[in-house]
Amino acid sequence: MKLYVETHIRADMETIWERTQVPAHHQRWDLRFTEIDYLPRAPGEPQRFRYATRVLPFLTVAGTGISAGERHRSGGERVSALRFASPQRLSLLAEGSGYWRYVPTTDGVRFLTGYDYRPRWGHFGATADRIVFRPLMGWATAWSFDRLRLWCERGISPARSLAYAIAELTARALAVATAIVCTAMMWAVQPSYLPEMSAAAYLTLTLAVVALLAPPSPRTPAARRCRRTPPAPTAAPGLLATLEHA
Repeated sequence: MKLYVETHIRADMETIWERTQVPAHHQRWDLRFTEIDYLPRAPGEPQRFRYATRVLPFLTVAGTGISAGERHRSGGERVSALRFASPQRLSLLAEGSGYWRYVPTTDGVRFLTGYDYRPRWGHFGATADRIVFRPLMGWATAWSFDRLRLWCERGISPARSLAYAIAELTARALAVATAIVCTAMMWAVQPSYLPEMSAAAYLTLTLAVVALLAPPSPRTPAARRCRRTPPAPTAAPGLLATLEHA
């Protein structure tokens, strides 16, 4: 199953292009990468790069890739494509490829990606990828795209939007934890209250449900704001076929 994510950013093309193509900007908003560095290249060659992702405080997986972009296409559209690979056995992701499309609209840019990869670790890796890693990668891509949108549209820096997300998650967790503790205390004081819940119990549970289901703040990135399936069958740009394997 290929991964697809799309968002609509109400900002100018140049701003979006710069914040996605310059490694120093890209690594600020993309949750999937901790470091992205361009490697030296000769004039006319595709750009090679190195990437790293900190999985745990003491564990970082890294790889290399090759990319190319087209800034002048019909209708003002732009596209970039890449291939990437990691030689580290600890990396579930062995190799993959993908693209970004920048489609101008009347009030901004449709920014979308399609990519796929091959997992390692045999049958176990394929199962772990299908159940855990691939859904997580899709969510992280969509969350990061919305983080980029907030930066381009509202001037909310990636660091600030991450702080908002942590604060909101903490508030939701505290509300749920408080509801659990209060319910447990009421049960301990009056074990028979459960069949005929008091108003306090109903209020406590209502607050917990609201905390879980309330929509995210407009300042907080949310994967749910992005499209996760293409509106129509899509094909990778021809530019991808011109790139050698990383």
